[in-house]
Amino acid sequence: MAKYIAQIIVLGGQAIGRAFAKALKQEIAASQEAAKRAGGGRQGDQSAEANLRSGMTLEEAKQVLNVDDIKNVDNIIKSYDHLFNVNERAKGGSFYLQSKVFRAKERLDHELKAQEEHNSKKAEHAEETIQSRARQRR
Repeated sequence: MAKYIAQIIVLGGQAIGRAFAKALKQEIAASQEAAKRAGGGRQGDQSAEANLRSGMTLEEAKQVLNVDDIKNVDNIIKSYDHLFNVNERAKGGSFYLQSKVFRAKERLDHELKAQEEHNSKKAEHAEETIQSRARQRR
C-alpha cells in the first residue's frame, strides 16, 4: 500500500514539475517577444515605462478606442468623445469602461507626444549635420 502511495506522489510531482517547466518556457518566450515588439533598447524601455504609467499597452489602447492609425488625431478624438459620453454614469453607463476609455486616450496622447519629440530631435540632428558639413566645406 505504501509503495502505491509513494508512486502516486512521485508521478504527481513529475507532472507538476513538467507543467511548471512548460509554463516557465512559455513565459520566457512571451517576454522575449514583447521585448522585440517594444523595439528593444532605449525605445523599449520608454514603451515599457509608458505601459506601466497608463496601465495599458499601445495595442490595447488602440483596441479600446477602435483606432488603427494613431496619427489620425481627429479619429481618436471622435472615438474618445463618443465612448466617454456613452459610458457616462448619469446615462447608465459604466464608470469602469469610462475609465478604460480615458486611460486609452491618455496612452495614445503619450505615444503621440513621444513621436513628436523623436521627430523634432531627428530634425535638429539633421540640421546640425547639414551645418557641420557646410562648415567643413569652407
